[in-house]
Amino acid sequence: MTESNGSPSPERREDMPDWEKRFRAPRVSLPDWAEDAPDRSLFVSNATGTYELYAWDRATGEQRQVTNRPNGTTDGVLSPDGEWIWWFDDKDGDEFGVWRRQPFAGGEDELAVPGLDPSYPAGLALGRDGRAAVVGRSTDEDGTTIHLARVGEAPVEIYRHRESAGVGDLSHDGSLIAVEHTEHGDAMHSALRVLRPDGTPVAELDDTKGGTVELGLEALGFAPVLGDTRLLIGHQRRGRWEPLVWDVATGVETDLALELPGDVSAEWYPDGSGLLIGHSYEARGELFRYDLRTRELVKVPTPTGSVSGATARPDGSVEYLWSSAAEPSSVRSTAGRVVLDPPGMKSPGSVPVEDVWVEGPGGRIHALVQKPVGASGPLPTVFDIHGGPTWHDSDSFAAGPAAWVDHGYAVVRVNYRGSTGYGRAWTDALKHRVGLIELEDIAAVREWAISSGLADPDRLILTGGSWGGYLTLLGLGVQPDAWTLGIAAVPVADYVTAYHDEMEALKAMDRTLLGGTPEEVPERFEASSPLTYVDQVKAPVYISAGVNDPRCPIRQIENYVNRLQARGAVHEVYRYDAGHGSLVVDERIKQVRLELDFAERHLKGADN
Repeated sequence: MTESNGSPSPERREDMPDWEKRFRAPRVSLPDWAEDAPDRSLFVSNATGTYELYAWDRATGEQRQVTNRPNGTTDGVLSPDGEWIWWFDDKDGDEFGVWRRQPFAGGEDELAVPGLDPSYPAGLALGRDGRAAVVGRSTDEDGTTIHLARVGEAPVEIYRHRESAGVGDLSHDGSLIAVEHTEHGDAMHSALRVLRPDGTPVAELDDTKGGTVELGLEALGFAPVLGDTRLLIGHQRRGRWEPLVWDVATGVETDLALELPGDVSAEWYPDGSGLLIGHSYEARGELFRYDLRTRELVKVPTPTGSVSGATARPDGSVEYLWSSAAEPSSVRSTAGRVVLDPPGMKSPGSVPVEDVWVEGPGGRIHALVQKPVGASGPLPTVFDIHGGPTWHDSDSFAAGPAAWVDHGYAVVRVNYRGSTGYGRAWTDALKHRVGLIELEDIAAVREWAISSGLADPDRLILTGGSWGGYLTLLGLGVQPDAWTLGIAAVPVADYVTAYHDEMEALKAMDRTLLGGTPEEVPERFEASSPLTYVDQVKAPVYISAGVNDPRCPIRQIENYVNRLQARGAVHEVYRYDAGHGSLVVDERIKQVRLELDFAERHLKGADN
């Protein structure tokens, strides 16, 4: 029996294990707010049991569910005037679709841009009056196109290129459009171009030219002031992400030179006088305010943990989404309150992470370790490998690792080469020996886990989702004696077939990582593909896959599974009707339960 919102009825909650409560507990994202109507906000929540978009009128306190689809909705944008909510409508998680919009106060959905065929999204920027939009699209046939759309008029194409690109931002007065592009062919390092609404160029900034090391740029937003031509951008000129202010009309660049270690991002304060600085370093985050006039940097107080999003409000306060490995996420304010606290069952906490540094073949590797309270090794140990690869594990709350800890496992998460937050050289180290480099770092941390007495070498699980699922399958074949079993979610399994079937933007990324297409560098694709090593796999394998996944498509997974079947290898496969993961809480719980069950059955066998 369930309540109308899809949550278990109260009489069943006391019997529910903590790991399931963590998934079912209502969660909210950091609310986005309308620039010219700051009382109107948009956020994502799983309150109904499926992640959907919600409108929130702060003046009245009223909250309203905006979208209601079987497989959930998370991509939404609030127009600057607060009158419209745009949301991306795809089919069952395939990420290929169209933008629709709905009045903030409620009403029928309508096609936001008539005349544009379905595509993968490549950015969106909305004009302040609610009548203009800059829409980015990506398709296999056209590459990337960007269109200016006005209500009542046919959309006009203002940009086109075969390589990946995206809409960066639209200036406050609508006269300038920032585009991030990779026309030079390196999908990991974008250049910036500023266009007028008719598509004519205004300015160009490209850090990939003129040096032996390619550097990336990103558009962080135009100044929120009428007539202001300053664009806040991120750069990598000193070996890590940092912000600077570029006046696209004069070409003047104002280097902030903050001298903070790790990666630094920024966004404007609403009056344009300062910047809200986000600092990510060694798996934790913090906030600062930077005054553009005095160049003073002042810390914004936040608890130790991870800040996964922050925004400065018109009253000068800062709202931020915070969590730690031990404490669930919450939307907080420097005004001293919890901003948005969803009703319903509260999530149990978990155990804190311990930091471990291990010497590896490419430098010191940072790993995060959790283990049951009071437990001593050697323990059954899960190596939970993050996706991306340009991502990192942090001291933030995660229900998946906490579930393993509840069942008596130690959990180790490795920020291998390719992870963000440790400088550009660490992130860019993957090229050409893709997958194999990450596995070298994982192997080094594995050896530490065993020699330190933490991990039982006969009960080691390699697992992960997306890129982490790819590394799981690759690791089971390349390091067949290192792992007791593997659990791979939505993985790359056959790299060549994955390349041909995946969305266009990921093709560009793979060409960058491997130095070409499968036809141009077949030996690199072969060396990096789990399918190459499938006959060497000894451990039982569990694979889950979304049948509509455009990132790790189902056909290449079936190719790998067929090879396992052909030689009678121990394996199980679970296919579900969604894309690259599920936004439905019941489905996610089902997947975790199947993974825990698979591990219990096969690790027991390893003890005999």
